[in-house]
Amino acid sequence: MGLASGNEDVHYRVNPSEAGKYSVTSSHHPLDSNLHSFSRQLIELRMEHADLDAAIDRLAETVEPRDDLLLRRLKKKRLFLRDCITRLERLLDPQEPA
Repeated sequence: MGLASGNEDVHYRVNPSEAGKYSVTSSHHPLDSNLHSFSRQLIELRMEHADLDAAIDRLAETVEPRDDLLLRRLKKKRLFLRDCITRLERLLDPQEPA
């Protein structure tokens, strides 16, 4: 997932098979630009998470035939997004004093 605004070139790479690993690469940008990009990425992840919530609710409400495999996959993706959101929130607002 990458976000770029203006002439920024910031890329985020999250690999679900490597739990807890987050790599951020940036080229020649001050810290405040990265924080702004992190905030934008956080907003996009929250929106995607909310969309998945709605899709899961709609799919779960269907009586028959319900696609249980699709439902499990959507729930897994929603959990992955929640983990990404939590990591970004910690990155933006660390609980430890600096």
